[in-house]
Order: sequence, then C-alpha cells, then structure tokens
Amino acid sequence: MATFNFNDLGLKDYKECWDLQEELLAGIIADKRSTGIPSMRNHFILVEHPHVYTLGKSGDEKNLLARGDFLKKIEATFYKINRGGDITYHGPGQIVGYPVIDLEYFKIGVREYIEKMEDAIIATIAEYGLIGGRKEGATGVWLDYRHPSRARKICAIGVRVSRFVTMHGFALNVNTDMRYFSYINPCGLTFGVTSIQQELGREIQVEEVKEILRRKFNMIY
Repeated sequence: MATFNFNDLGLKDYKECWDLQEELLAGIIADKRSTGIPSMRNHFILVEHPHVYTLGKSGDEKNLLARGDFLKKIEATFYKINRGGDITYHGPGQIVGYPVIDLEYFKIGVREYIEKMEDAIIATIAEYGLIGGRKEGATGVWLDYRHPSRARKICAIGVRVSRFVTMHGFALNVNTDMRYFSYINPCGLTFGVTSIQQELGREIQVEEVKEILRRKFNMIY
C-alpha cells in the first residue's frame, strides 16, 4: 500500500499549479540521476481551479467553442499544455488531482498507472452509490459506460510522463458548474458529462470527497 504525500492547495490558479508540478517533476528526475535508483519522493496535489480550459498537445483548438471576449465574459482562461488528450475544463467544485511520482519506484507502467487511477476514482464514487467504469477506447471514468447513448463522463484523465515521472492527472466533477462544458467539445468528442451533484440531486461536501480520494488512492497503489 502506498502512502502519498497529499498537498491540498484549495482554490489555486492553473498556471501556478502547472509551474509547481514542473518544479516537483524536475526535483524527482534530479534525485534519480544523483542516486542512480528510482526515487521514493512522491507528491500528490489536490486542488480546485478558477474557470479554465486546457488543450493537450495532440488536441484541436477548434474544440474550444468559446473565444476572445466571451472567455472574458465567463471569467475563464485558456492554456495549451503538455499532457496527452484534447480539450478539458477545470473549475470550482471539481477536484483535480496531480500525482507527481516515479513509476519505476512503484514498478508499474503508464497504462497500469492510468488504470489504477481510474480504479481509485471508481471506488470513490461508489461511496455515493454511483457505478463507474471504463469506456472502450477512452480514458477516464464513466457512468452507464456499457450503453453508448447514455454514457456520461464524470472524471477526465490526462497525464504526461517524463523519465517515468508523472504529472497532470484527473479531474473529478463533484459540484461542477456543468454549463461550462457546453463551450467545448470535451476531449474532442460529443458525449454527456456529469457530476456527483447532478447524479444525486444534492450538493456534495468537497472536503469529504477529498478524504475518500486520499484513502482510495493509498489503497490502490
């Protein structure tokens, strides 16, 4: 069982968190180079962001439907970033997790790392009576994942791995303002998105979800 060093940043600017991840990743890589062995350092950031859209390195900017003055009107920013995947929204009421860890230390590959992340999210939402799973050909966690016409994405995942060290991570919709998803084609596809709040019809305590996430991630790795 892993013991991650969780750092809850509350509500934090996206670019500041991106810069912090880059700094932590560089530190782990430097540690590996100096010792010649996998690094046991690990960092796990939990955060909410002000409204922001991020586009992965293989994404298509056309999937951002809001531009210029309208972005300012909805108080959102936009960044092209260095993770995989296409367009994603982050905002208040959504828990974003950024594990910065050495996969060599945990003796797992990238695919297994993503699957374990999905497993931890699936176990977390199960605490609220929601049955999540994987959708064939896509990353993340979905509800009604066996029914294409009803499938709804509740958690997006996009990562970057450099010298087996990870950054970026997952975005779990808890009390997310779902209107902001109408301004993008999420991950370049047309599908439903949802949140725990939307599924249950009531507001959820974000701190409670964070505590469950901590337990599930420490159990799954």
